[in-house]
Order: sequence, then C-alpha cells, then structure tokens
Amino acid sequence: MNHINPFISPNSPRQTPFRFSWLFQMAWRDSRKSRSRLFLFIAAIIVGIAALVAIYSLGNNLNDAINNQAASLLGADVKISTNQPLQSNMQKFVDSLERQHEYSEEINFASMVLFNKNGGTRLVQVRALQGNFPFYGTLETEPIRANIAFRTQQQALVDATLMLQFGAKVGDSIQVGNTVFQIAGKLLNAPGQTGFSTAIAPIVYIPLSYIQQTGLLQKGSRVSYQYYFLFNHKNDIEKWVSSIKPLLDANDVNIDTVESQKESMGRTFADLTRYLSLVGFIALLLGCTGVAGAVHVYVKEKVNTIAIMRCLGVKATQAFVIFLIQIMGIGLLGSVIGALLGIGIQQLLPFVLHDFLPISVSTAISWVAVAQGIGIGLIIAILFALLPLLSIQYISPLQAIRSAFEVKPVKSFFSAWWIYLCIALFVYGFAYMPIHDAKQTTQFIIGIAVALLVLYMIARLLMWTIKRFFPSSGNYIILQALANLYRPNNQTTLLMVSIGLGTAFISILFLMQDVLMARLNLSDTNNQPNIVLFDIQAGQKPGVDSMAKAFHLPANNMVPIVNMRLAALNQIQATSALTDSSKKKYRDLFRREYRVTYRNSLTVSEKIVAGKWMGKYNGTGMPRISIEANYAKRNHVHIGDTLNFNVQGINISTIVGSFRQVNWGGMQTNFLVVFPTGVLEAAPQFWVLLTRAPNRQIAAHFQQSIVQQFPNVSIIDLALVLQILNDIIQKIAFVIRFMAGLSICTGLIVFIASVYISKYQRVRETVLLRTLGASRKQIFAITALEYFFVGLMASLTGIILSLIGAWALAKYTFETSFQPALIPILSLMVIVCILTVTIGVLNSRGIVKQSPLEVLRKEG
Repeated sequence: MNHINPFISPNSPRQTPFRFSWLFQMAWRDSRKSRSRLFLFIAAIIVGIAALVAIYSLGNNLNDAINNQAASLLGADVKISTNQPLQSNMQKFVDSLERQHEYSEEINFASMVLFNKNGGTRLVQVRALQGNFPFYGTLETEPIRANIAFRTQQQALVDATLMLQFGAKVGDSIQVGNTVFQIAGKLLNAPGQTGFSTAIAPIVYIPLSYIQQTGLLQKGSRVSYQYYFLFNHKNDIEKWVSSIKPLLDANDVNIDTVESQKESMGRTFADLTRYLSLVGFIALLLGCTGVAGAVHVYVKEKVNTIAIMRCLGVKATQAFVIFLIQIMGIGLLGSVIGALLGIGIQQLLPFVLHDFLPISVSTAISWVAVAQGIGIGLIIAILFALLPLLSIQYISPLQAIRSAFEVKPVKSFFSAWWIYLCIALFVYGFAYMPIHDAKQTTQFIIGIAVALLVLYMIARLLMWTIKRFFPSSGNYIILQALANLYRPNNQTTLLMVSIGLGTAFISILFLMQDVLMARLNLSDTNNQPNIVLFDIQAGQKPGVDSMAKAFHLPANNMVPIVNMRLAALNQIQATSALTDSSKKKYRDLFRREYRVTYRNSLTVSEKIVAGKWMGKYNGTGMPRISIEANYAKRNHVHIGDTLNFNVQGINISTIVGSFRQVNWGGMQTNFLVVFPTGVLEAAPQFWVLLTRAPNRQIAAHFQQSIVQQFPNVSIIDLALVLQILNDIIQKIAFVIRFMAGLSICTGLIVFIASVYISKYQRVRETVLLRTLGASRKQIFAITALEYFFVGLMASLTGIILSLIGAWALAKYTFETSFQPALIPILSLMVIVCILTVTIGVLNSRGIVKQSPLEVLRKEG
C-alpha cells in the first residue's frame, strides 16, 4: 500500500530537485512580505555602486577625451623642447626637419607685464610664437581674426580673465620687458591651457620676432624652447621617434608626439581617478559588511519558514537556492538603482573638475561603467550573502515545532573556506584595480585584515574582562547591560567589528582629507614673505636692494642661485646614463637643470639627517655639498659619492657630505643641492629676494616701480597666489568631501544594519524581563547602556586604528607631518555612540510595545 503525504502536492520538487521555474516562483512568493526588510540590503549596495559607476564613467570619458583631443592638446604631430639654446648638432637636426615639414617655433618664460592704462602689473607666462601653431585646434580669441593678426605685428594676445582683472580692452597696450605691445584680442583658450595654470600665470602671446627687443632673455632666466612640426606622413612617426631618441636624450632634449601625449595625460589623470576609486572601494567595502549583516538578519527571520518548507519536502539545497535567488534579485535591483544614481553623480564631476582639465570631458553615459557597476554589485551580493545563507542547510524540519532544537551541522556541499577564498580574491582584485601595484595592494589588504583581527580580539577581550571581573553588586540596570555583552547569543563581536571598521574607514577619510588640505595650504602669518622677486641680475642687486629700502621693505633675504647640470656621478658620465639601459635608474639625475645656492649655514626649514654639514670650503680637496635626503634616496646617491657639475662650461667636482630633510611647505627658498661658501661666488648667477609688504597698496606700488626700472625681474605676489590657491583648494576639498560623503552614507547604513541584527537576539530576553516585572523604562535603559558600551568601545578602537593608518599614510606615502585635529575625531566618536544607542533603542520599541504572550507565541 502506498502512503501519500497530504502536505506534498503533485507538483512537489521531490523528484525534480532543481526545477528552476518552481524555485523562482517560490522565491517570488516568499519575498512579497519581506521586501521592505531587505531595504538595508539594497541600500548598502546602492551607495557603493553609485560611487563606482560615477568614477568609472569619469575615467572612461577622460580616456575618450584624451584619445580624441590629444592632437589638439599638443597642437602638432611632434614637439621638440629643451630648457637651453640648441647645441650645434641639435640645431642642424632641427634645421633638417624644418626643410621637410611645416614648422613653428615658440619661446616661453615667466615675466612681468605692465598695463600702461592703469599701471597694473602681473606675473604671466609669455609665449613668443612664430609660424602657424597650432596645427591642430586653434587659439580661441575675441575677435576671431586676432589669432592671426598678432603674429606679424607688434601686438599681443592677452588672457581674457587677466584683461577683466585689470579692466583692459582690445586696443589698449601692455609692456613686456622693454617693449610695448598693442592688445590685439582676448585669449579665450589655447592648447594645454587649464583654469588652474592660467589662474597662477595667465598666458600672453607675442610674436617671436620681438623677443630680443624685450630684453628678457638674461643669463639664468628660466626659458623653454619649443619646436612644433606637422608631418607629411604620420604612420611612421613613432618608429622615427624611437630611432632618434638616443640622440635627443644625450643632448637633454625632449620629444612629444600625439601618442606620448595620450600616455602622459592618461598617467596624470590616473592619479586623480586612483584616489576617487580608493574612496569608492572603501564605500563598497563598507557596503559588503552591510550586505552580510542584512542577509544574516533576513535568514534569522526566515528560520521558521525554512523549517516548515523542510517539513513539506523541500530539500536543504532547494531552500538554499530559493533564498539565493531572492538575494540575487534584490542585489541586481540595488545595483541597477546604484548605477542610475552613479550616472547622476557623474554629470557633476566634470563640472567640478573643470579647472584642472585641459580637455573638454563629455558627460555622456558610459555603458561600460554601468555594466561594470551592475556586475560588481551582483558579485558582491552573492559572495557576501553566501556565508549567512549557508546556515539554511542546517535548519532542521524539527525546528518548525521545537524552536530550541539544535542539530549538529553536517558537512556542507559548499565549503565555507572556498567562500572565504573567493571573497579574499575579489577584495584583492578590486583593490588592485586603482592601485596597480601588487606590493601596495597586499599591504592594503593586510592592513584591513589586521584591523579586523584587532577589532575581533578587542571584542573578545572586552567580553572576557567583563565576565572575569563582573561586579557582584551595584545598580541593576548597569549590571544587566554589562551582562548582555557576554551572555549567550550576544552580538558584541559582530557589532564591534562592523561598527569599529566603519568608524575607522570614515575617520581615516577625514584625517587624510586634513593631510591633503594641509599640503595644499600655504601659511600667511604676519612674519611670512608675501612678495618674491627673481631673475635679479648681479648688477641689479644694489638697485633692487635700495628700492626695497625706499619702500621700507626688508631686503636681507637675498639668495643667490646658480644654474648647472650634472656631468658625472662617480664614474658614470651623463651621456652613458642617458643612453645605457643598464644605468636607467640614474637618468633623472642627469636630465634636470639644477638651481643651487651657496651659504655657510642652514635655514629653519632644513636639518641634517645624515653626514656632516660643512658651511665653508677651505680650499683643500673637493667641496662637500648637501643634498635633500628624499631626492638622494630616490636617485641612489650616497654619502661620499662624487658629483661633477657643469657650470656653463666649467666643471666643478664635489663630494656628497650630508643629506638634509627639507620642509617644502613654508614660504622660503629651498634647494635640492646646497654648496658651501667659497666655491660658486664667481659663477654666473642671479638672485632671488623674499620680502613682505605690509598692505596691498604698498605691494602694488613697489611692483610697479620694479617693473618700470628692472623689466626683466619677475615678481610673484604671494597674497594673490594664496587667494587663487584658496579657491582651488575649496574645489579640491569639495571633491574629496563629496566622495568621502558617499562612504559615510554607506557607513551609516552599515551601522543601522549591524545594530538591527541584535534585535533578534534580544526578543526572548526582553519578554522574560517584562514577564518578571521589568518596566519599559528599565528595559530601554538596559538596552541604551548596552549599545552605549558597544558603540563607545567600537568607535574608540576604530579611531585609534584610523590614527595609526593615517599616520603611516602621511609619513610614508605623502611624506608630510601628521597633526590630527582631535575635536572632529572626538565628535565622530560621540556621533557613533549616539547613533548606535538611538538605533538600538528604536529597534527595541516594537518589541517592548507588544505583550509578552504575543511575542512568545510568535517566537514559539
């Protein structure tokens, strides 16, 4: 006789264990009453995916813009540039190119200009141009014809913002050096121009034929010579560049092509997107914690439902798949919503970063980024939900009638260790994407693992300490709250890890924001210089000194500067280092032009960290020089090495006597290389003067007098620079705070999810307390104290971890001092405690309001 189970329908999946249509149907039906409870699960994914889609879209659109606009950004097929006049062999090479291809030449340098209409002065970037540059793109001017007309007349193109600042109009005149130019038009845009660069040094174009007439090309002046070419045949440019690169390197001449411009711009903006991606990674990592916590809550709620399904013949594997389908569906929904939100955020980022971008970046939707975001969100939903979902396999049908029944877990068909491995690989791969360095990625992951381990150990230590030294008497409410921290089914460890990790991430974002802002901020205290004069020739020094004294300005900070190049390091010659691949690590030493000074003492901004400083050369042996420590380390220079410098044809052999640590952030002249006195006094040199004007009026009059009497002397008005930088810093700070805000939102969601989990462990305990006569007020007080203890310990631990991490980043990555602001950090700890207590108490309201019998029936 066949026995028929009345609870199993003919459509039961017993004979077809993986009939997916039935599994999807069951997943849909079961989710109808639980969708609102999955809100935290969705929210934890949405914010992280939104950040990623916005960042990936920006990165993709930047790459597209670079590829499409690289030619107009360079303005030519090939640009050859150098910081010194061409030697005879290089001049012949450039002349041969001129005969074969269309050619344009430019000399650019920093100089003062004087607006004759009102006497205003400003440091600008003068570009003396000959030829039809740019060959791609155009000099955007107003009126349009001005970009052609100025080239053959004594006229200039002046940056539009600069003209607005000084009230100048087309037809007015400006003085550049010794020559007066009529303003032909406003310069609206030029190849490679950004809002950042023009704010510091606006551009003024003049014809190259008048460059000698200005009298600005003095010895020691920092001048760049650039030669632009439009090639007839463009297919073989890169091959041709490879063939002539050794010749150019040997003569310290740079060459750029459209392809190299693409690579250079890509590397530049990779740094920008790297920071934004790391912030997005932190937001998503916090979201992962929220995913695991929310699914844990969900499975806790579904224990009875799953047990009943098991009684009706549903296998453990089928129950697992039903709820996995739910998680996948809700994860996909959260990822799509996050992607849509990310598209909205991405529309804002190019606008915010406009001043830093020399190219026009589209706000078009990057469907590749959207697909990446949705895919990553779905992977996260599955990976971080698998661990709590595995507990479904251990739910016995007997739990449907005996909720206290426990069964010993059997070996799972899905090993938990493989899940941990997959999670670790995912986190590593995801962190590697923005960092692109295996060592740094490993260190980053180890840091996160150590933080988790520390939080776990502190939680266990806290529980052990309270249990071991639990007071025998005292206030009942306090004793009950402390006991809840270590009793069975406590959530102390989970809350400590999740809340502590969230606090650590949020805190480190704030701390690193302060570090970045501190590096950008320049001090403007009363004793700091606010005017810098440079390119002062030796014969002009007495006159400048007298003029400064006439305006009652301090002139005792006059610093000599000598230009030189490195000819040899020990036995390694410059030509060998620049051409021999085995000596590649020394190339940066030989490529740069050194601006050095000489003095007999150190300044307040530097200190000796290795070797011995010799301030005066006594004439015996080689002079002992001092090199900035980090620069020496990067370029493999050691104490005792011999450096042979070429000072305009004269060789000077020196020995490295000491390394200096230099504070580059202050308002003072700092140098990579410092000579002792008694060596360079007779060398060709110019001088720099740092002084301070008491107010804007005196500063303006002093600058006008200097420009009129010494037109080659350039002046940096630091007060104006500080004002410009402050505006730029505010924009950078907005980007940093905006991206950090996404992580903070995710952290808050994780806080809520973490505290929400503990609600289901407190139901029966609360009912028993109510049954024994505890009032609602007492229960709320016990709950509030318990969450206060957890929030306090978790936030304090997280902040300590963040201080350690931020210090390490500041010291070893940004190489700057770390001085955290304690008030915001303490405020964060208070906020975390308040949030933890508030959410915990609100979670308990629903339980306390119900009668004990009603809750017991539900739980039973």
